Amino acid sequence: MNQQRYYSLDVFRGATVALMILVNNPGSWANIFSPLGHASWHGCTPTDLVFPFFLFAVGNALSFVMPKLQNAGPSEFWSKVIKRTFLIFAIGLFLNWSPFVKWSDTGLVFKPWENVRILGVLQRIALCYFFASIIIYYGKSKIALFIGMMILVIYWVLTYALGEVGHPFSLSGYFGNTIDQSVLGITHIYKGEGVPFDPEGITSTFPAIVEVILGFLVGEYIQLKGKNFEMLAQLLLTGVLLVLVGYIWDFSFPINKKIWTSSYVLYTAGLAIITLSMLIYLLEFKNIRGAWTKFFDVFGKNPLFVFVLSGFLPRVLALLRWVDHTDAEGKPVYTNALPWFYEHVLKNVASDLRIGSLLYALCMVTFFGVLAHLLDKKKIYIKV
Repeated sequence: MNQQRYYSLDVFRGATVALMILVNNPGSWANIFSPLGHASWHGCTPTDLVFPFFLFAVGNALSFVMPKLQNAGPSEFWSKVIKRTFLIFAIGLFLNWSPFVKWSDTGLVFKPWENVRILGVLQRIALCYFFASIIIYYGKSKIALFIGMMILVIYWVLTYALGEVGHPFSLSGYFGNTIDQSVLGITHIYKGEGVPFDPEGITSTFPAIVEVILGFLVGEYIQLKGKNFEMLAQLLLTGVLLVLVGYIWDFSFPINKKIWTSSYVLYTAGLAIITLSMLIYLLEFKNIRGAWTKFFDVFGKNPLFVFVLSGFLPRVLALLRWVDHTDAEGKPVYTNALPWFYEHVLKNVASDLRIGSLLYALCMVTFFGVLAHLLDKKKIYIKV
């Protein structure tokens, strides 16, 4: 296998992390441009591509590591995979619980475990990495692909057969929600949809595993074929075909991120392959590089650390609050550094409040980009 480095893969991974920070940190959730929000249910916005692209990138990275794990033997494989899975999952749980205290009318109080969400983005990454690694390690490429396709088909059948009659793909009719509530408990489930429903739930994690498997297969393929136009053409064709299959499947199993439908897996994996093909052409074949590639590249050097910090830092700063003004009843209205920056500096930059909200998100990306650059400059790489 050709182990030459693909700079395009680093940029792809880094850009995905940067976009995750962008869409997760608007100045105001009430004022965002539609492409920066998730689809309300069925459908797919640019924001809905970010998470599957990251899982796809996890698979890409795994394709470079797996040969070493296979040569090291089962003991080393299980040691490394279990350790990494546990750490990523634990960090995700830590992030959900952090900063462990919150303000109440009586002051700072401890955040009880009973109200902590168990699953989340990092937890899904951990579980998908774990199961995809096992499937690939023991099944190799062809069997891994077969298992991945079977997961998607079985998930489709179960979602239809076990869902609410007539509405199996709806929020109320999705069968996985009952399983999540039974296993995790309602208090430990995300409630951002207005009802207990976790978009990173147990059952919808299974098709997400296939995203990692497909990322692995693509990473392995480009290493086997080397940097040539035949590889690029076949890669691009594969991406287009997956998008078309995803579109066709959408008629019977709608593209939906929140229940991570099988059509969504193929559609997003296809778009990831097309995007990666374009980056390979620009960066590897045409050598079109510059400040923009370096900016995204450094995000990919410390991806998990930068992503976790982007979620942790605002929560900690929220504890350092002060009275901004009083409301109509004379009660104090508190603020802290980040909301104050948005409300008093960026919110009124333009009459369209979405612009100020976007500027805030861009400031967050820039801040963490500078941090990632400093870490890279000092050769500090925080691995998990």
